[in-house]
Amino acid sequence: MRDLYSSVATRLALAPASLAATTNGLSVDLFGMKSAAVFVAVGAITGAAAFSVKLQESSDNSTWTDVPAAFVQSDAPAVLAASFSYRLGYIGGKRYIRPVFTLASGTSAIIGAVAVVEPTVRPVP
Repeated sequence: MRDLYSSVATRLALAPASLAATTNGLSVDLFGMKSAAVFVAVGAITGAAAFSVKLQESSDNSTWTDVPAAFVQSDAPAVLAASFSYRLGYIGGKRYIRPVFTLASGTSAIIGAVAVVEPTVRPVP
């Protein structure tokens, strides 16, 4: 039987919203997690908004740095497209991660993100 439900948990990384500026996502605590990935969903884009996404990491949930490319697995292009979803896998070792959405030009876009984590203890309650 395939049972992904009992093996993973979700954490909100960005409530779906209309973003009109560079926006930091919510912090995701990876304490007790074996692995993590952030899934991004892009809805409508207004005024040819050009957003990119990256991951940042932190040891203390206060000081953030960009995750080195060697520690991110991603299918996200340089500019996010409307009506698409993307994956950003984190293989680093810091306790906290968050997505950051950077607006290069244009007006706004509807974007949301969720982190899917694999706890060390299963089944996930």
